[in-house]
Amino acid sequence: MTRPIDVLNNIISAWHRLDVEGVLVNVTEDVIWRGSAGYGPAIRGKAALRQLLTDMATRIAKEEWRIFDYAEGKDRLLVEGVDEFYLKTGERVVVPYAGSVFLRGNQVCEWREYFDGRISSEMKAGKLITPELEEIISTPAKG
Repeated sequence: MTRPIDVLNNIISAWHRLDVEGVLVNVTEDVIWRGSAGYGPAIRGKAALRQLLTDMATRIAKEEWRIFDYAEGKDRLLVEGVDEFYLKTGERVVVPYAGSVFLRGNQVCEWREYFDGRISSEMKAGKLITPELEEIISTPAKG
C-alpha cells in the first residue's frame, strides 16, 4: 500500500503542471473536499472536483504548492504548507494552510483544508504580502 504522503506528493506534482486529470486519478469517485473546512459548501464527487480544478487551472499561470511538515497514519495525513500561485492577471497569491487528508486504499476520499480565505481574497485584489506572512511562507519545503 502506498503511504499517504506519497499520494499527496502525486497530487502536488500533477497540480504543479495544472494537470487536473493527474490530480483526479488520486481521488475516489465520491471524494469530499472541504475548502476552509466548513466555511462554504463541500465539493462532493470527482465530477464536481474536476469542474473546480478546471476553473482554477484556467486562471493560474504558475503553481508552487509546498508542504512544510506532515504526520501520517495508515489512512490519514495531517499537513502544513503553503499554496502559492501566480494568476494570469499577474497577482501572486500565497495561502498558508493546514489540512487533514483521509484515504481509502491508495486514493483520497476526503480532504479538509483549514486556511484564512481573507488572505486569498485580499491578494487576488492586489494587496501585498505582509512581513508576517512572508516569514511563514518562507519555511523550507519538506521532502
